[in-house]
Order: sequence, then C-alpha cells, then structure tokens
Amino acid sequence: MSVRLRLGSSNAALDAAFDPLVARVFAHRGITEPAQVDYQLKQLLPYHQLKGINCAVALLVQALEAQQHIVIVGDFDCDGATSTSLAMLALGAMGGQNISYLVPNRFDFGYGLSSALVDYAQASKPHLIVTVDNGISSHAGVERAHELGIKVLVTDHHLAADTLPAADAIVNPNQPGCEFPFKSTAGVGVIFYVMSALRRELQTQGWFEKQQITPPNMGQYLDLVALGTVADLVPLEHNNRILVSQGVARIRHGKARPGLLALLNIAKRQHHHIQASDLGFSVGPRLNAAGRLDDMSLGIECLLSDNPQIAASLAQELDELNGQRRNIEADMQQQAINILARLETSQDEVMPKCVCLYHPDWHQGVVGIVASRIKEKWHRPALVFAQGDDDTLKGSCRSIAGFHLRDALAAVDALNPGLIIKFGGHAMAAGLTIHADNLSVFEQALNTYTLEHLPEQLLAREWRSDGELNAHELQLNQAFALQQAGPWGQGFEEPTFHGRFMLVQQRIVGEKHLKLVLAHPQTGELVDAIYFNIDVAVWPNPCEQADLVYRLDVNEFRGRQSLQLMVQHMSPVL
Repeated sequence: MSVRLRLGSSNAALDAAFDPLVARVFAHRGITEPAQVDYQLKQLLPYHQLKGINCAVALLVQALEAQQHIVIVGDFDCDGATSTSLAMLALGAMGGQNISYLVPNRFDFGYGLSSALVDYAQASKPHLIVTVDNGISSHAGVERAHELGIKVLVTDHHLAADTLPAADAIVNPNQPGCEFPFKSTAGVGVIFYVMSALRRELQTQGWFEKQQITPPNMGQYLDLVALGTVADLVPLEHNNRILVSQGVARIRHGKARPGLLALLNIAKRQHHHIQASDLGFSVGPRLNAAGRLDDMSLGIECLLSDNPQIAASLAQELDELNGQRRNIEADMQQQAINILARLETSQDEVMPKCVCLYHPDWHQGVVGIVASRIKEKWHRPALVFAQGDDDTLKGSCRSIAGFHLRDALAAVDALNPGLIIKFGGHAMAAGLTIHADNLSVFEQALNTYTLEHLPEQLLAREWRSDGELNAHELQLNQAFALQQAGPWGQGFEEPTFHGRFMLVQQRIVGEKHLKLVLAHPQTGELVDAIYFNIDVAVWPNPCEQADLVYRLDVNEFRGRQSLQLMVQHMSPVL
C-alpha cells in the first residue's frame, strides 16, 4: 500500500482558531489563515468581474419589461437541472410571467443548444433563449436562433474552444478575457451570479416597487447551488466552498426545496445531519438518473415543485429510475471488467495508459458512470463509447489527477482534423462524438498522445494521507470537528488518515461490504469500521492485522451516535 503524506505547516493563527487536528488538516490543504475558511456570505466574491454580466442583465431586463417569452435551455445532468430550476424560480420571483424551460433529451437532440433544438423551441415562439450549464460551443445553435429572430444569452462554465458562438451575451468565467478568478464555478453558480446581478439592477430601477412584488432573497436558492456544485465535481475553491457551506446550512435547517428534501428522505439521509458528500452520493445520482435513462424534466419538476406530496411522488419515480440505472451499470461494468481483465493477463497486449472501450449493447446514458468506475479500479483515464445516431459513437471520459482530458482531446483533434466530430468538457471529465469507423484510429491517436503526455508515475496508485492518528485523536468528537470544518469535496479533499490496526471481527454485509471491529495497536481500544465494495476474493481475510486508509465518520443508529471508520483501502499484514 503506497501512502503519500500531505505536507503543510500549521501556524499560530490556525492553532489559535481551530482544534489541533483541524488546524493540521487545513494546513495540509494550503490554508494559512482563518479567513480562507470563513464561509460567511459576505466573503462571497461579487459578480462584477464576470465578463458579459452587464450585457446579460440588460437582455434580461428588456425581456422582463416587455414580458417576452424566455426559454431556459439546460443540460441533462444535475448541474443542468439545478441551473434550470434556479433560473425558472428566480425569474418567476422577479416578475417574469412567460418563462419556460427546455432540456434536450440526449437520445433525440444530444448535448447543448443544437440547431435542431432551436427549431423545436421555435414552436413556442421564444424571444430570448438563456442557456444554463451549456452553450459555449453551440455555434450552429446560436446562428440558427438568430436566423429565427431569437436572441441568445449563454451562461456556461465549460472550457471555450478557439472561437465563441456569436451570442448576444456570454457569461462564462472560462471565456477568454474574463477576470473572474474562480474558474471552477459550476453552471449553477454562474446562473446564480447572473440572477443576483439582475436582482440588483431591477432594484436600482425601482422595478419591484412598480410591480408591487417583494425582491427575492437570493439566499433561498443556495440549496440548489450547493447540490449542483457538489454533484458536478468542480474543485471546491474558496468561493465554491462558501456557496456549498451556505447551501448545506439551509438544507440542515429544512430551508430547502421540497424536492431536494424528498430526495434526501428517499435516500434515507436525515436533512439536519447532511454533509456536502450526501448531495453528491445520494441526491445527485437520483437526479442524474432521469437524464441518463429518460428525460431530465422529471428531475427539474421535482426541484420546482412547491408541494411536498407531489415532490415526494416525483422523488419516488427518480429513485426507481436510479435503481434501473444501477442494474444497467452493473451489467456494463462487469462486461468492461471482463474485457480489461483479459487484456491485463494477456501475453501479447499491454494495458494502454488510457483505456478506450466500446460495446454495441452499452447504454449511452450510463457510459460516464462506467468510465468513472474503470478509472477508479485501474487508476488510469477511461473512455467508454456507446452507439449514437446512425454511424456515430458517443463517448464519455473520466481522468486521473494530472492528465487534462479536454486538452488531450483538443490535441488529438488538432493533429487529426475530422477524426472527432465534436467534443467538450474539462480536465477531469469530457464527452465526444466520433464516426464508428474511426474508433480504432481514434484510439491509436489518443494512445500516441498519452505515451508522450501521461507520465508513468501518474498511473501509480497512491493514497494521500493526513497522517496517522493517535488513540486520543481516534474519537467521536474529532469526527464531529472535522465534519464541521467542511465542506469537503473535489480539490479540497475530505481528511484521510492511515494506520495499522488489529482485526477483531470481520463480516460481510449487503453482499459486498465488510463490517469490521478494529483494535488500536497502542491501547487496544475498539472502533467500528466499514469497507464498501470490497473484493470478496480477498476479504474476509484470516490475517490478524491490516494497514488501512480511512476517514472518520459519525454513525447514527437508533438515536445513538458513535465513531466509525470509513475504510478507503485496506491491505492485510501477513
């Protein structure tokens, strides 16, 4: 088991402000002063540095004043669903009376504002299309909208190509020339900023008094911002941590959308105890299931509903879809594992640095999850393709730290014009479309690129640790302290520790999870632990000791709270 210690020196300011263990963990993440973990809303960076924000607000003010039809065009993932819901709710609260949304079904229209989607939207006679969590690469869609006399406001966060669409306004922290420093803002964060700027401008103009309506409190939408930000796996820079922390706090106090609370309930998560990770592991997948297998409108309607009973019913439908998704994923994942296991043991072939897989029966909506599972199991970038329209294949990619996926696809595209039909994404996740006949050519081109740009050391799996814990640190109060110091997530990883323990008890629960009772080697003090999705060929194991990588967790059972270790990796000591 390879463990690399996180490095960072604590200082007097951190030591004075925080529990010693919390101060140590913060220092390991580059925190040097308490202000960097101050998550009050007043610390949130204002919107003024967002390029295009004034043009965007002007378009929206004009549309509201004339009560023009505004169509929100979203994406079919959780970030897209929360972005769409937030835009609908905020515009409605600001007096918009002719607001609707449209989310492309991935199987009919594909991703983003396509020409076909604009033609479909034209039936409802929109005056303004607002994209959320998409649009930065929708050149043809924007052009088609203009041909039909429809204005377009693009709000997005994905990386821009060499040229931008000719939209009437673009707000994207990743567009060239944008000085907004927090480039990892999710799509839902971008539209939150746009709606906040719109509210301020409407206040300045006396709009709310004229309409005799109360200006909306933008804080009421932070539950949606937190959900979309966590689920989209964007790095939790300081600004994102503020948004997530404030959103999680609202959820804990029950001040969240009925649909979000219903999804937590059906996932058996008590809202007053949730952590940011619960949004990513429990709520996000249920919302995403709608976009993967059916129509994301179901998820959006769940988030938009003000009726708890209707929201609960929609949450139930989403939960059932998620169950179907899990079954499909399990079959696809096993097929992928079988293919790679044969490759791994082959005498004639070498496991490529970047895995590229395709099967004609695989489901287009689930390839992203399978790519993620492969990446986790073999610790290398993974691309998984499914059959698209006609003679195309649609792929989803997931990467490891240090290898920028979108840059890799851009390089392959530049060196092989016409090989990739279209692509987009960011460092850790991307999507692309190719002609089916070009799969082997694409795979070779990508492998050629990775041979030069993906160092071998990045493929060596190692676990990052905040160190070993003494017996006095292995306590429930320390688990609470670390939870309260969050939010933790992508780029601001949850505290992880390592150490050797005595194995007192081992038993399988839920078919593939290992429930453990451990003893601290110094004191013999017992502690419970659980290791999810174990390799049943290895565990349970007759060894008496094991080296663990783990996190501290608070387990609640029948009203009693106790310390539990969440095992991330475990190696027997023989």
